[in-house]
Amino acid sequence: MLAKGRIRPSFFLVFGREVGHFRRKPFLIILSTILPLILMGVLAVVFSAGLATRLPIAVLDLDGTDLSRTIIRTVDATPDTAVAANVSDLTEGRHLILSGKVHGLLMLPRNLERDVFAGRRPEVVFFYSTQTLTTGNLTLRGVSAAVPSVAAGIRISLRTAEGQPVDAAQEALTPIPVQVNPLFNPTLNYAHFLLAALMPAVLQIVVVVTMAYSVGSDAETQHRLRILRRLGGGLWPAMFGKILPYTVLFLLVLGVSDIALFGYFGMPMRGHRGLLVAGAILFILANQMVGTLLALLLRPVATAVSISTLLFAPAFGFMGIGFPRLGMNAFAYWWGELLPGTWYLTVRIDQTLRGTPFDLSVKPLAALLFLALLFGTLTAWRLEVIRARNDRRQRAAMPAEATP
Repeated sequence: MLAKGRIRPSFFLVFGREVGHFRRKPFLIILSTILPLILMGVLAVVFSAGLATRLPIAVLDLDGTDLSRTIIRTVDATPDTAVAANVSDLTEGRHLILSGKVHGLLMLPRNLERDVFAGRRPEVVFFYSTQTLTTGNLTLRGVSAAVPSVAAGIRISLRTAEGQPVDAAQEALTPIPVQVNPLFNPTLNYAHFLLAALMPAVLQIVVVVTMAYSVGSDAETQHRLRILRRLGGGLWPAMFGKILPYTVLFLLVLGVSDIALFGYFGMPMRGHRGLLVAGAILFILANQMVGTLLALLLRPVATAVSISTLLFAPAFGFMGIGFPRLGMNAFAYWWGELLPGTWYLTVRIDQTLRGTPFDLSVKPLAALLFLALLFGTLTAWRLEVIRARNDRRQRAAMPAEATP
């Protein structure tokens, strides 16, 4: 009973001490709160449009006929592309692409209209940069939708001119129609998908680095660790009281970003709100345990912060958002498995865009719980090692009893 009575006030003593550090060390509040909010604000501004539209392309029209002008107007009318320049040769078009002023070049060959109405198959060429995957693929999608629609209209008009009914002409062009049903994010809204994934990815880095710095500052020397242990009535309650203020701050930061996503950007909530909240808590705790473990393992604190940054700065590439994890090699796949952000992003996508049923949503939550327990257990083991080592040093430093 006495031990329990000592732990509670000692825990609150460390908790209050850590909250006081925010006033005495403004860098902590900047690192844990202001910096992630600024980064998330910048990302929100970048993706505020939600969908990339009217991407500029150039046109090289070597035909100059009514058909080529119809193709240009159709391409310009698509939501993906906008004809921003007409060039006189391929060299000028290449220069515009390399300079970044346009994202593609559409070349309409000579005698295009003559060859089309003569029944030949002239080629319309489109050059685009595959180095910028998103913009390149969007412009390709716009051109690939516009040119075939013009060609289909010409073929239908040729068949109807020969006396064939319109319905028969359309069926002859598409003997096996394909019904396309885009799922979960049919508008390709980047705010609902990419922005919603980038914000937790940024917060993951901040959480690990902040905990590595904060815990490392107290664990860097035996003197500071001894003070923390004395204030907390032991390493366990002291560490709990030190970590909890940051847990609250990180959850508030994540909550602010979600308010912006659900409120301003209109991200849907098709699943269970409780599962999303549970995933957020486990996500924060798991990353805090990682940062704390690194702070307890590595000396000095600068090393812990550097290793934390090195491990988690490129983590977004292993989470399966930009590149599918099933296509990664074994190392990348299993490295992604160990990242709390991988499973939290799965929870977010499941509960917002997909509306995944409850029974199928248990796996990513279980994985987050496992990672939190795994890193928490390793942190506890490290704390016990430090406590036992310090106790041995204290006993060794005690003067031996004088013999009678």
